[in-house]
Amino acid sequence: MTRLHFDKEHALFRETVQGFIRDHVTPSLKRFRDERQIDRSLWLAAGGQGLLGLEVPERYGGAGVADHRFVVVLCEELARSSLALASSIGIQVDLVAPYLLQLGTDKQKERWLPGFCTGELVTALAMTEPGAGSDLAALNTRALRDGTRWILNGAKAFITNGTSANLVVVAARTGDRHRNITLFAVESTKPGFQVGSKLDKIGQHEADTAELFFSDIELSDDEVIGNVGFGWEYMRERLARERLHTAYVSLAHVETIFDLTLEYVTTRNAFGRSIGSFQNSRFRLAEARIELDVARAYVDRCVDEFVAGRLSEVDAAKAKYFTTEIQNRIIDFCLQLHGGYGYIEEYAVARGWADARVTRIYAGSNEIMKEIVGRSLGLGEPRPT
Repeated sequence: MTRLHFDKEHALFRETVQGFIRDHVTPSLKRFRDERQIDRSLWLAAGGQGLLGLEVPERYGGAGVADHRFVVVLCEELARSSLALASSIGIQVDLVAPYLLQLGTDKQKERWLPGFCTGELVTALAMTEPGAGSDLAALNTRALRDGTRWILNGAKAFITNGTSANLVVVAARTGDRHRNITLFAVESTKPGFQVGSKLDKIGQHEADTAELFFSDIELSDDEVIGNVGFGWEYMRERLARERLHTAYVSLAHVETIFDLTLEYVTTRNAFGRSIGSFQNSRFRLAEARIELDVARAYVDRCVDEFVAGRLSEVDAAKAKYFTTEIQNRIIDFCLQLHGGYGYIEEYAVARGWADARVTRIYAGSNEIMKEIVGRSLGLGEPRPT
């Protein structure tokens, strides 16, 4: 089925991204996995090709593209190569960018966006905490006012780009009210900024993930993102974008594993015939194809709604939930069709299976997605204020 919301310019840009991946990503992927981190040279190469500042105005070194579909193309192609790469670079291009562009002052933009676009400055989002998980309102990290400065203390967990980030957008409590949260842009060179060791994850090894610790970090008002006390509202406004991002990269990822599996089952034989010719294989793969096509139609519609400024929190939650559920279920079956080879990390299906598992957890667990949809039906208790 033709994806109607992409035109010739998007197709040409997709070819550019594919060329970047072929030249700069594919030859180094195994090394990135072994080192548990994307090399800074890749960030610089991405910046050199104008891939990191797609939505950043030209005066700051970006491409100044207002069409979000170019970001979708970039992240989809990264996910087809490496879901971890889509996570790491996607954090910068798709998730941190809106905070700096929409909430940052002119002075902040001039300070950080040029390096953001070149890849000299890598960014991260620090919202999740060891004891809070998906509950962003239950933060323990605090920033207390001390005269003309803020003093930041606390810890964050599971931070993608945690060991490589030069600038981290940190959510901290700044008052006693349940949702009195403020966002701060914290440079990693600040005294009191400590990075824990890289977390040894079961998948997405190319993405460096770590805990971050803040001990009496001094911050000025120039490092406050947006207005003091409005962090909860800012995060909630942008969660739909984050969940849409998760949906379309997860879908691109599982489509790639599915295509590889189709090729495998037509060439791999058992009992004198190809694996794909058995009725169980045909039926299960047919079911998977149907689910993928239906998911693609819905996710593309959500992209259109986002571009038009109409994507709701509920529809984004539906997209995130459904795509990550079928992603994990379909890849698990694809692994089964590979037999013992599916359990060998050399095979993309094995890596894809391990990489996909976390998508049902991050950007808000799928249980939270069902809670959001359930509340939209008029069910459940009201949220605390």
